[in-house]
Amino acid sequence: MENQFFVDSEYLSPAALEKKHRLETDPSSRKNHMEYMPGMEQIESDVCKNVMTQVESYDYSRYTARDVKAALEHETCTVEDFKALLSPAAEPFLEQMAQRARLETSKHFGNTVYLFTPLYIANYCENYCVYCGFNCYNHINRMKLNMEQIEHEMKVIADSGMEEILILTGESRSKSDVTYIGEACKLARKYFRMVGLEIYPVNTDEYHYLHECGADYVTVFQETYDTDKYETLHLLGHKRVWPYRFDAQERALRAGMRGVAFSALLGLSDFRKDALASAMHVYYLQRKYPQAEMSLSCPRLRPIINNDKINPLDVGEKQLCQVLCAYRIFLPYVGITVSSRESAKFRNGIVKIAATKVSAGVSTGIGDHESKYTGKETDGEQGDEQFEISDSRSFADMYRDIAEEGLQPVLNDYLYV
Repeated sequence: MENQFFVDSEYLSPAALEKKHRLETDPSSRKNHMEYMPGMEQIESDVCKNVMTQVESYDYSRYTARDVKAALEHETCTVEDFKALLSPAAEPFLEQMAQRARLETSKHFGNTVYLFTPLYIANYCENYCVYCGFNCYNHINRMKLNMEQIEHEMKVIADSGMEEILILTGESRSKSDVTYIGEACKLARKYFRMVGLEIYPVNTDEYHYLHECGADYVTVFQETYDTDKYETLHLLGHKRVWPYRFDAQERALRAGMRGVAFSALLGLSDFRKDALASAMHVYYLQRKYPQAEMSLSCPRLRPIINNDKINPLDVGEKQLCQVLCAYRIFLPYVGITVSSRESAKFRNGIVKIAATKVSAGVSTGIGDHESKYTGKETDGEQGDEQFEISDSRSFADMYRDIAEEGLQPVLNDYLYV
């Protein structure tokens, strides 16, 4: 294993500090981020090449108001139209984009909004990603739930009425191996109708195993599609390998997963190019796997423990709204998720325009759902959070607020027969 330790004391050892400093200052000390590590499956696919060709040729400064107006007039949004809608030239047309996005959302999703909640079952991580609270050099309280604790957390969540759960771990095979995650999926199937996973990328046979254990959906954040920027942000661990991460959704679909979700973490690099790449990733996979459900998330950077300098790079709420509206116009059938990273006010507004799914009753920590859901203090140990959330509404409050907006909260729309 490339990294054999986790920070379990406030101060790193001299050797660990030296390695951390070397990784940060000497690029030659890092593994090639485009080179696969042992055990990583390589698949034959043209999706990556197609996506990156679109991104590399995208000069958003060349688009004009005329291009944006033409894009909004076209009944079907082409790739070129989408590029225009993501460009700075589209910013003065945000109201028109919102109206078009609202029409497309209503046409394909009605007035429904889907609700889910995440459950972090472990926060051990073997990666050094400089923007993430779970990174292996960060001094936080690490924790891994056992099966009894996982089931208790799931029961607390299910008792609230929630029917969809997203299981998350830090990226550590040694602490959270595939069998451990599979057992958590089996437990989740007892309590929830829909089970999603947001874990480290795995091989096709492992995704197949997790699907057999009860997982329906796989979410993978590419973080940024800018390979040069990616190299400077992911300094250690399996996550450093950019192409293996890129192909994760396709491996999951080949393994039989019903659906996959995509995202860049807006603010790490040029958000317009990352938004283009995320949508094109969906666009090309949609054509290869038309039976699959696909969705897009659109998170921005949030503050993390021990780092007060992490903020979205040039991505305000206006820019985020532009991206979400462009997504909806270009990919009218795709689900769009807006997480609790965003404010309650923003989420209340965007679900009436472009978003179709929101998280509720969110905790990004480990083992604290009973205290957050019931107010009952627990004696057990708890693990630190991955990042700070902005919208802390409970499931009941979120359900009520959505209904009061004239929308219909939906807990599940899929039944196995």
